[in-house]
Amino acid sequence: MDHSAHQMDYGGHEMPAVKCAMNMLWNTQIVDTCIVFRSWHVSSTASLIGSCIAIMALGVFYEYLRAFQKSLDTRIALALVASGKGKARTNSSGRSSPADEDAGLLTGRKMFKVATAGTPVPFLLRALRATLYGSTVFLSFFLMLVFMTYNAYLIFATVFGAALGHFIFGGTINIDAILSEESKGMACH
Repeated sequence: MDHSAHQMDYGGHEMPAVKCAMNMLWNTQIVDTCIVFRSWHVSSTASLIGSCIAIMALGVFYEYLRAFQKSLDTRIALALVASGKGKARTNSSGRSSPADEDAGLLTGRKMFKVATAGTPVPFLLRALRATLYGSTVFLSFFLMLVFMTYNAYLIFATVFGAALGHFIFGGTINIDAILSEESKGMACH
């Protein structure tokens, strides 16, 4: 039974129901596309263009948050080393060993040792890092939901926004981290 034509009563005011098209296949539909929420309803080409711009901005913002988080971690590490509360741990080659990270699985040592190894970070900075991490995870999954509309325009906007953000905020790389395979994360894209 199709309920999309029914009127709903909103405190004595009748409002027409929003019709959201649900596509599970690649599509280029413009009108009646809803993006994540029923209230984010595309009703015209102009609203689709505005939505694509907003999604690109979210992609750029996601990459900014990732870059800011990396920068913050670097500043915290440098401050801890400068204050004498921490020092960089390296092996004889000057890099941390990936084998050290997996030793808990191979030797039977407690697995939580890896999670607790390192220099303690003060509470407020830990809370800030956790908030930033949670924000990037939320935004990543939000963009994934946009991608799952299977709408070609919205998919392109998501990818273009992430690529543009990476171009803007990813102008440098940490060669040591890349060569030692330390850069791991939970990003969906």
